[in-house]
Amino acid sequence: MQNKNVLYSLLAIILLGILGWVGFLGMKKEAPVVMSFEDCEKAEYLVMEIYPRQCRTPDGRTYVEEIPEKITYTNYSEDLIKVDLPFPGAVTGKEFSVVGQARGVWFFEASFPVKLIDKDGNELDVAVAEAQGDWMTENFVPFKADLKAPESYIGPATLVLMKDNPSGLPENDASISFPITIEY
Repeated sequence: MQNKNVLYSLLAIILLGILGWVGFLGMKKEAPVVMSFEDCEKAEYLVMEIYPRQCRTPDGRTYVEEIPEKITYTNYSEDLIKVDLPFPGAVTGKEFSVVGQARGVWFFEASFPVKLIDKDGNELDVAVAEAQGDWMTENFVPFKADLKAPESYIGPATLVLMKDNPSGLPENDASISFPITIEY
């Protein structure tokens, strides 16, 4: 009789174990359907912070973030200034450098103004981009400007690089602007 009780107890434990295992397998999540960069990012797969950002699924598929043209040019053609960093849509820290190349006519006395503007149009910072070479040329000259957003600011911003215009005449104004995000 005692052997039967032990046997029944053992069978009950095995049956509960099997039922628990089947229940666990039934609760297992299905892999998310990934058809785009956004799907991949939502599934919390690896996002590579390059431009444009890329997301890789565990099975090796890579999706590239589609970035619509976000650069606004005012009163000039694209061949006067090129911004290398940060790129449109970039996520930056509170302190960052703006690096690129501009033709000598963009500068006055080897510099030009750069503004960082919040989503409401308020200035977060103003800096001076300085030529990193001889600016008295029609060729491209490297430049660099260092910006610092307030410690309390996190969110979307617009970077505006303005052609230096010592005359003050509106017909001599020119600029390039694009959105970035300040996060850390």
